[in-house]
Amino acid sequence: MKNLAYYNGKISLIEDMRVPMLDRACYFGDGVYDATYSRNHIVWQLKEHVARLYRSADKLGIGIPHTQEELCALISRLVTQVDDGEQFVYFQVTRGTGTRSHVWGEMCRGNVWVMLRPAKTKDVYKKIKLITEPDTRFLHCDIKTLNLIPSVMAAQKAELAGAHEAVLHRDGRVTECAHSNVHIIKDGVFRTAPTDNLILPGIARANLIRYCGILGIPVREEAFTLEEMMEADEVMTSSVSCFCLAAEEIDGKPVGGKAPALLRSLQDIALKEFTEATNA
Repeated sequence: MKNLAYYNGKISLIEDMRVPMLDRACYFGDGVYDATYSRNHIVWQLKEHVARLYRSADKLGIGIPHTQEELCALISRLVTQVDDGEQFVYFQVTRGTGTRSHVWGEMCRGNVWVMLRPAKTKDVYKKIKLITEPDTRFLHCDIKTLNLIPSVMAAQKAELAGAHEAVLHRDGRVTECAHSNVHIIKDGVFRTAPTDNLILPGIARANLIRYCGILGIPVREEAFTLEEMMEADEVMTSSVSCFCLAAEEIDGKPVGGKAPALLRSLQDIALKEFTEATNA
């Protein structure tokens, strides 16, 4: 198959799949999701991404009709059915199907979606441009929900500005980007926002912290400001698709480029781990 869609046991091409109008994703965005990539039909850090899906679902009281082990096995099996070994692996669980009502009552069986399409991870060494935008999202950003309108709007502004991402901020505090985490390096220290309710605990973010430990780079998990970001030695975004991308410009102003060796060491170890883990 060139791509694949899965919905509660049904499998088809993405463009042929049909889901019930009364799935709560259709009128409330009532669900959670996660995503990763595969290479050689091996899914990158699948257990970690599935575990985060379950944490998000638990915070919203959404029932997933599989154990984590069962869902990992299902996704791994589906990945082998797509022709291309390099795929974007997306999966979500919605609260269920029922008449539109804000109150879900005794609904306890979620609907499981999986979508697979050919895609490659980004060039980790490519420099990017960023813009800044006020963070207008709600106060549960640690939950990976389907409710993404503020992020969609910010990402669209970045696209129109010719930028890779939009860095979000609340009263000057940098939180994260529209669809990735953001970090800085200053005076040899890796700094990243704490995992409170204002950011998603990114798996790529956790990887970078782990790489810093391997490389002996000090880490400070504390908030930083827009001003500190603009004056940083390096500014980076991280996500499952790009590992660790360095910014060269924010809002049209040059940034970073002052700690290239340290930056390169993080990028090298990230790419090496992904490549080795997904070798057939």
